[in-house]
Amino acid sequence: MTWLHDALEATFAVLAWPAAIYFLLANTAMMLLVLLAARHFARYLRTRDHRGDDAMAASPLSQGVTVLMPAYNESAVIGTSVRSVLDLRYPDHEVIVINDGSSDGTMQVLRDTYDLVLDDRDQPSRVPIRGKVLGIWRSRGGVVPLIVVDKENSGRSDSINAGLDVASKDLIVMVDADSILEPDALLSVSKPFADDPDRVVATGGVVRIVNNSRVSGGRIVEMRMPKQLLARIQVVEYLRAFLLGRTAWSDLRALVLISGAFGMFRRDVLLELGGLDPDAIGEDFELVMRIQRWIRDGRKDLRVEFVAEPVSWTEAPSTLPVLARQRRRWHRGLWEVLWKYRGMLCNPRYGRIAWLALPYYWLFELLAPLFELVGLVLVVLGLAVGAVDPQMALLLLLASYGYGALVTVTAVIVEEASFHRYERWRDLGATLVAIVAENLGYRQLTAVWRLQGWWAGLTGRAQVWGVMTRTGFADDATASAAGGQPEGRG
Repeated sequence: MTWLHDALEATFAVLAWPAAIYFLLANTAMMLLVLLAARHFARYLRTRDHRGDDAMAASPLSQGVTVLMPAYNESAVIGTSVRSVLDLRYPDHEVIVINDGSSDGTMQVLRDTYDLVLDDRDQPSRVPIRGKVLGIWRSRGGVVPLIVVDKENSGRSDSINAGLDVASKDLIVMVDADSILEPDALLSVSKPFADDPDRVVATGGVVRIVNNSRVSGGRIVEMRMPKQLLARIQVVEYLRAFLLGRTAWSDLRALVLISGAFGMFRRDVLLELGGLDPDAIGEDFELVMRIQRWIRDGRKDLRVEFVAEPVSWTEAPSTLPVLARQRRRWHRGLWEVLWKYRGMLCNPRYGRIAWLALPYYWLFELLAPLFELVGLVLVVLGLAVGAVDPQMALLLLLASYGYGALVTVTAVIVEEASFHRYERWRDLGATLVAIVAENLGYRQLTAVWRLQGWWAGLTGRAQVWGVMTRTGFADDATASAAGGQPEGRG
């Protein structure tokens, strides 16, 4: 084994310090994003009581909103989700559910619950649609502002395009059928459009995990940490990535990702750009990148913003197989979008996105699982054969996992001081346990899955979505299952 000892010793001598520097830079970059978000929250909280939400809710001048909700085999949650969106506090909004060829009774639930009848309107064909539309339904007498587009299965992006094609309002919101929006979510996420209607073209809201929280009448009545450790760790991930990371990128005017689970867009912009790309796995990332390129190629004075207050509650994966499929898909989507828009990287035309956001996503999101697993394998093997200096190995572990945990603790403190969502002390204790557990197997597993997704993209393998089992939102009960999307798919 002398050859192994010598090879590992030589490799470690070359890579140890670059690896330590890489992990220090990655965690420092995330820490800076957390601190930028903390500064934003401090400013936001000082003005929150004077934002004029009540005036917007009562104003006939507020821009109309169409909520697009694609649904595939969502019979367990579709009734609660649609009701929660219909009941949102907003002066003018309609809901369009796109039934994407469900086979579990989703369409029947909608027909029975909302007394739907066929509508004789024609499909406008303003954006290309692949799946055949089987019928357009509306509530009898138009009592409920609900439209259901029933179509053949063709995927989420094509379904959203089918809904966009019949939408009639100026602003478009995309939400998942396994999500619940807070009552004032539309008011909050549309506030930048009201404040600056000529320049804001898209906004994103926060996605949080609903598992184990109490739901009543389509509303979150008590926020609780999930019972399962797997879901608890994802709460920490979502907080760090969705809430703080994207808030900071928005402040830097370099936001390139709005979650498909909760985003608002100007309808005219979506129609001009042809809607979502049905061939993109990371369709939400791809859309925002396309919008940012369109803005800068045309030298338009337009903005994409993130709003920290409105929340879309979603079910998170509660089993390893479902989580694995999710992370493989997200990382493959990350790779494909970054490669598609590689011409924007370090291109002066694209400003801060070219010099800040895209280098961050390439270095600290796409490459992170590769560097982490290679470093971990080298350290473990090197220690086993005595080829690695224990002090240097400890430095690497501290730079990667110790510093990363500190960043996450800081993120939790910032969130707690700003929004104080969790009322029970036991939930805060569970959060701290999740921070520790994230580094003890979870990060390593997700790194493996992310590399598998990247490899699948590099080799051109067909994307298999798999089954995302859901248990639904039970009134005054717990909810748990699968969904959502953190920063950098992640």
